[in-house]
Amino acid sequence: MATNDAPVLESCIPIPIEEECLLEVIEKAKDWAIMHGAAMRSKNNFSPDALQFAPFILTPSSFPRKEFEKAVELQVTLNELMHYVAHDEEFLKETLRNTIQVDAFTGALFEIYETVLKEGISQPISLGLLRSDLMLETKCENSCPIRCARAKPYCCWKQVEINTIASGFGHLGPASKAIQSFILKELGHADKLVDLPENHALSGLCNGMVEAWKIQDNPSAAIMFVIEDVTYNICDQRFHEFYIRETYPHIPVIRRSLTQIYQQGKLGSNGDLLIDDTVVTVIYFRAGYEPGHYHGPNEWAARLLMERSKAIKCPSIHYHLAGTKKVQQALAKPSILKRFIHEEAKIDSIKDIFTGLYSLDKGEEGAQAVKLAYSNPERYVLKPQREGGGNNVYGVDIPEALEKMNEDERSAWILMERIFPPLSRGYMVRPGGNMPPQIVDLVSELGIFGAIIGTKDKILYNKQVGHMLRTKLSSANEGGVAAGLGALDSPYLID
Repeated sequence: MATNDAPVLESCIPIPIEEECLLEVIEKAKDWAIMHGAAMRSKNNFSPDALQFAPFILTPSSFPRKEFEKAVELQVTLNELMHYVAHDEEFLKETLRNTIQVDAFTGALFEIYETVLKEGISQPISLGLLRSDLMLETKCENSCPIRCARAKPYCCWKQVEINTIASGFGHLGPASKAIQSFILKELGHADKLVDLPENHALSGLCNGMVEAWKIQDNPSAAIMFVIEDVTYNICDQRFHEFYIRETYPHIPVIRRSLTQIYQQGKLGSNGDLLIDDTVVTVIYFRAGYEPGHYHGPNEWAARLLMERSKAIKCPSIHYHLAGTKKVQQALAKPSILKRFIHEEAKIDSIKDIFTGLYSLDKGEEGAQAVKLAYSNPERYVLKPQREGGGNNVYGVDIPEALEKMNEDERSAWILMERIFPPLSRGYMVRPGGNMPPQIVDLVSELGIFGAIIGTKDKILYNKQVGHMLRTKLSSANEGGVAAGLGALDSPYLID
């Protein structure tokens, strides 16, 4: 949530827009969005036969060019970092030692990890399709000037988190640019398009899956998407599948829920994963990242079955664990990065993006973190070991949340310094929203995608592959679009 005295980034085009023009372009944009797959299924009025447009910001939000380019350049190094973290058995075990005692979900994942380690990992190659999420920070120690409309024009960027499972918006990221490009042209601002960066996230992520499929050298094998029982964010998932089928029509793609995998799956004599009679050599998880996806022991058995197989997983169980908040908190300690990255320049570039992350484990370090939270709760966010949004505790709610936990239960959480981003101003268009929409204060979160393939000892493929931008009301804490809290957006680069 932004503060009232936050600097304001210059708008992409002059606002307000004359009402008649505004209403006309919004009606066009809504239809354009639905007809081009910038859409979702409604959670309130769900129908498998209907879509509604995804919430979107009418025009692109400004983002400093140098900071965007720095984030893009750093992604390959972050891919490398997470790859080595995921393959460090000792580090994962030590870092998660307390968390798995009090967080049942992380504990269940870790039990699968220990099982496959004991049995011997069948597939040493992992595929990581990662997304590093960041926000601009107006309270940097080392300020970097950008052009703002008010005083305090200083911003750098800080990492919010890095996602290692179900890193969404591979389609909706590029779709956001496409819809806003259409809108800018309709409004007579086609000259602005040159400052909207190219975004090939969909093809980049899909090509990562295909590269993993090629490694297995089985022309008849399939890529399997692991999906939820009900998929609301259907376009973002299906466009991955459709891209692969259109570009690589010889590669089958199947979709199964964890329950279906339990019912239909088995291991072949050589460790192949068989879904009925189909051999699966690449598994892409778009579900499995939260407890609600596992209805009981059958779904957990399906997850273990996949980990025991020779299929290349995205993510493998160790990559999944590497993405937990507790691991990311441990990586923020000054000395830890040297364990995984050996070039000082790379270490310094990573250290610069970390905001304060504090352990809440039992002991002196955890007690100090609790004191920080009580002394100035508005400066912090309390985060559990969960993905998918809607799980964090903010500001004045933190003391009450901590009071309900004992020292052991605190180990399932971390404390993170809050990021105070600059504002932008624009129009947010939502299904069922009031017309015409009002100009509102907004804040944005940029996600940079990466794809990496490798074993413990060798990286075979490592690329930055695209980006996405989510924008929310400055008064909102959470910002997930699929969760109904944010809106599609794309960056307009300013110098």
